[in-house]
Amino acid sequence: MPDRLAVDPRSPHHVAAVLQHDIGIRLNGNERKDVEEYCVSEGWVKVAVGKKVDRHGNPLLIKLKGAVEAFYK
Repeated sequence: MPDRLAVDPRSPHHVAAVLQHDIGIRLNGNERKDVEEYCVSEGWVKVAVGKKVDRHGNPLLIKLKGAVEAFYK
């Protein structure tokens, strides 16, 4: 698993080969299914804020901090 991974294909941290597998993310022991981007070493995940979008049509993201664990399902 990479240390940092993003779902958005325009991101420099997007790795399509890894995203072909089913990936799970735990934040503080709870599994999250709405993660757009994560970084294990820095301890954060980015999740969408409801259905809100920015002026380019991309979802608005907030950063949640804590113990991050990425795993293959």
